Amino acid sequence: MARDFEKPGRSLAVGRNGMAATSHPASTLVAVDVLKAGGNAMDAAVAACAVQSVVESGSTGIGGDCFVLYSRNGSDDILAYNGSGRAPAAATCEWFVQQGITSIPRQSPHAVTIPGAVEAWSRLIKDHGRMQLSELLAPAIEMARNGYPITPRVAYDIDKQRDLIKGDASSRRIFLTGNEAPAVGQLQYQRELAATLEAIGREGPEAFYRGSVAEDIVTYLRSLGGLHSLEDFSEAAGEYVTPIKTDFRGRSVYECPPNGQGIVALMILNILSQFKPKSDPLDIDNLHIEVEATRLAYAARDQWVADPAMADVPVDYLLSDTFAKMLAGRIDLRRAINPLPVLEGPDHRDTVYIAVIDKDRNAASFINSIYSPYGTGLMGPKSGVLLQNRGQGFVIKPGHPNAIAPRKRPLHTIIPGMVVEQGRVSMAFGVMGGHYQAMGHAHFLAKVFDYDLDLQTAIDLPRLFPLPGTNKVEMESSLRLAIGAEFERRGFQVQAPERPIGGGQAVMIDWTNGTLLGGSDPRKDGCALGF
Repeated sequence: MARDFEKPGRSLAVGRNGMAATSHPASTLVAVDVLKAGGNAMDAAVAACAVQSVVESGSTGIGGDCFVLYSRNGSDDILAYNGSGRAPAAATCEWFVQQGITSIPRQSPHAVTIPGAVEAWSRLIKDHGRMQLSELLAPAIEMARNGYPITPRVAYDIDKQRDLIKGDASSRRIFLTGNEAPAVGQLQYQRELAATLEAIGREGPEAFYRGSVAEDIVTYLRSLGGLHSLEDFSEAAGEYVTPIKTDFRGRSVYECPPNGQGIVALMILNILSQFKPKSDPLDIDNLHIEVEATRLAYAARDQWVADPAMADVPVDYLLSDTFAKMLAGRIDLRRAINPLPVLEGPDHRDTVYIAVIDKDRNAASFINSIYSPYGTGLMGPKSGVLLQNRGQGFVIKPGHPNAIAPRKRPLHTIIPGMVVEQGRVSMAFGVMGGHYQAMGHAHFLAKVFDYDLDLQTAIDLPRLFPLPGTNKVEMESSLRLAIGAEFERRGFQVQAPERPIGGGQAVMIDWTNGTLLGGSDPRKDGCALGF
């Protein structure tokens, strides 16, 4: 479907030799520069993410985690890397129960798991990159040290998180101006972070996980009552894992396996496969089915998805046609499912997403996050490392698959995606936005493949999202005006979103013409660029 040029929006990005799509223009430009300098898709993705760790710190950083799907030369032999961090060795569920802690607060040292991003970047560049890590971190270091201008979405996010940021002296000093959010165009500096990135470029991951940076973070967290140790940092390591997949509309969709929620996106797609879509991508029945498929799949997520090294996650069952048909059979277009069912098993928040494809058709689907906007708000005072709040993905409930435990990885919301057609990768894609991401994957792919929308048009479409475990549905304003009342009549509680619903990027390979097509979300500051 061609773009309607009478409507506001942006055109699809088109290129031949390489393309990057990110949520910040500086990040996209750096990725393209790396590709032009001879780097490959993995090099460009890491360099772009490092820049976003500076200029879009509320979304990502070296105090967070990383998941990656990677295809070499467009092959369907897709690699997956889980760079998510673990709980401290002393973090037993029993300890939290004894302390009377029933859930983990956001601005708490207990919300901080050991960051996995630096280890992941270093390993992936060593195994698949062409350039040195020090070269790739140089643009981020320059911006952190010499200043970068605040973009509109970053200013918005800082303003929304102002109270959180004020709760930490270092974060307040870096991100606020007189306890207020900076204005668009104002320069911001992160000189401590620049020095830390420089050390990582010079010494590799050892500079982060051993020595002064680890000591700074551990000392600060322990002063707040945290359970972290230097040993927790020195033993941090991600791992290559086997991706999971499902078929949707004649294509194979790949995701990282649990502890991430990529399996939820695949469950939603499996449920949508049981229905024939109506002619309009925003038809109310289509959206009703998407909402109910999401509510059911997220209920399954909360019941079963956890760290597979420490819990039995029934992946095959959750991705089975039997399970999809059972869930689809619960959807009634006349009314919302209320209450959500307890599902039978088998017998036995913010983020940056980066899509890069190079001239050799190496494809990187790369996602990096500190979870909620500005994470915990806690920052290592000497290292300048802003720390994630992934520990909130655990539950304090002994016996639950996702109960906190020593060296355990929490349920993760960040998920990179990749599509394969006829034995070759055709798209690297991702959607940001915490819990929204799994629905966002399914919603985006359904619009592209059911209605032949181009990537940018599909990303631009208005969104809705059912809040997990409830019958509340967030809707962007145009949808509320068009179908909000009918959704209410069917038993949903419709409300305006607290913040923009997600963000997304995608790059597609047109193998026939030898070109690349890309799109980037207008809900963020970024863009897709090709050359």
